[in-house]
Amino acid sequence: MGRCVYTQWLNERGTIEADLTVTRLAEDSYLVVSADGTSTSIKTWLRKNILDSVHAFVTDISSGYTILNVQGPKSRDFLSRVSHADLSNEAFPYLSMQEIDIGYATVKAIRVTYVGELGWELYIPTEFALNVFDTLMEAGEDVGLKLAGLSCLDSLRMEKAYRDYGHDIDNTDTPIEVGLNFAVDYDKPGGFIGREALLRHKESGPPQYRLVQFLLDDPEPLLYGSEPIYRDGVFVGHVMAGNYGHALGAAVAVGHVNHPDGVTPECIRSGHFEIDIAGERYSAQASLRAFYDPKNLRVRS
Repeated sequence: MGRCVYTQWLNERGTIEADLTVTRLAEDSYLVVSADGTSTSIKTWLRKNILDSVHAFVTDISSGYTILNVQGPKSRDFLSRVSHADLSNEAFPYLSMQEIDIGYATVKAIRVTYVGELGWELYIPTEFALNVFDTLMEAGEDVGLKLAGLSCLDSLRMEKAYRDYGHDIDNTDTPIEVGLNFAVDYDKPGGFIGREALLRHKESGPPQYRLVQFLLDDPEPLLYGSEPIYRDGVFVGHVMAGNYGHALGAAVAVGHVNHPDGVTPECIRSGHFEIDIAGERYSAQASLRAFYDPKNLRVRS
């Protein structure tokens, strides 16, 4: 109980229908969390794929909970001020869920991040949301607690090269092509939808296009999306999404790179990449791993 997994749901072609987390609440109860823009399609997909022989139900509980994200290197110490729960790494490991007390509420706390730092997502019963928010704000006055919105979230996730379904990836991509093969369990008991197609794709050799992270060498230009990407002077793809990376000191982006011989680590290392911004090309570093904390040491700290 309490285990959280990050995963994708695939179709028969092996491409991605949903990008989400699934948390086991009980022996027969699971919490599925997706981006707000895909919740309707995900509910439809889930109901469509429940077998007639299975006794299972899907309930949308979105309106019953308010979500507050507490993220950052001091998040453990900060939350320990407002909860009696043991938030140590040993007692509350990465990708796990526990119910903890904050203010007047019992909160589902999931240790997961979309910003690349130690942190928790707090799922608060809606009627207690204001009290929990006030409790957090009062306790955070002397530790540098700041409110952050979606623009900040997008900047942080771009530095970590976290994917955003509907922007960076969609139902034309396989997990292999967009760097999410680590989330696929090919030996899952009973298999999964799209397994055979994904295995064929995996066995056919390196993909001819992949999602790659870029960091501009010049700290001045900005990236927003759709900028052309060049490798050794040859057009190879477009930026899918970009933002300024404050920890990295320059604009950062993810974009698709195409190469007929396969987009391998050697292909990335051996090429000189440039990104065209308003008609001017700027040199950029390219990587198949996140530039920020590639070993996830901060996330798992």
